[in-house]
Amino acid sequence: MTPAVIQLAAEAAERQSAEVTSVGARIAWVIGLTVFVAFVYWLMRQGWKWRGALQNDLPELPATPEGLPAHRLALTGRYHGSTTAGQWLDRIVAHGLGVRSRVELTLTDAGLDVVRPGATDFFVPTAQLRGARLDKGIAGKVLTEGGLLVVTWAHGDKLIDSGFRSDRAAEHAAWVEAINLMNQSITTEGAER
Repeated sequence: MTPAVIQLAAEAAERQSAEVTSVGARIAWVIGLTVFVAFVYWLMRQGWKWRGALQNDLPELPATPEGLPAHRLALTGRYHGSTTAGQWLDRIVAHGLGVRSRVELTLTDAGLDVVRPGATDFFVPTAQLRGARLDKGIAGKVLTEGGLLVVTWAHGDKLIDSGFRSDRAAEHAAWVEAINLMNQSITTEGAER
C-alpha cells in the first residue's frame, strides 16, 4: 500500500463516530431519574399530609340537611379549593377542602349546598355565609379578573374563602348579589333583636 492510501484509511477511521454511551450507563441514568422523580412526589405528598395535620383543629364539614327549601340559584362548574379568608395562597386541605373537583352548587334559604362528585360534599348554613365576590385567583388557580366566584364563610373559629368557576361565567354576578343580599338580611335581623 502506498502512503497516500494508508493516510486516507487513517482519516476514514478517525471520521467514524465514537460510541456515544453504553447501555449500562443509560439504564443507570433512567433509574436515577425515576428515583429522583419518585422522591420529589413523595416529598410533595408528605407536605400535603403535614399541612392537613396542622389544620386538624378545623371541625368536620356540615352535611346537607334533609328537606332543603326550593333553590334560589343553581350552577355546575369546578371547585378550585379553599383558603384562609383574605390569604389567597394559604390553602386549606383538611377534610378534603383542598381537592379540586366538579361541583354542583345550590343556594337555598337554608344555605349553600356544595355537591362534589368524587370528593367530600358539604353544606354552609345561611348564618355562616359572610359574603361573595368575583376574584381572579385562589391557591393553585389564577384566571382573568372576575373569572372566579369566591364565597366567604365561617367554619368553627375560622373564615374560609372557597373558589368556584361556573360552566357559564355570566352566572357569577347573580351569585355574588344573592349571597351578599342574604348576608345583609342576616346582619340586619341580628341588629334588630
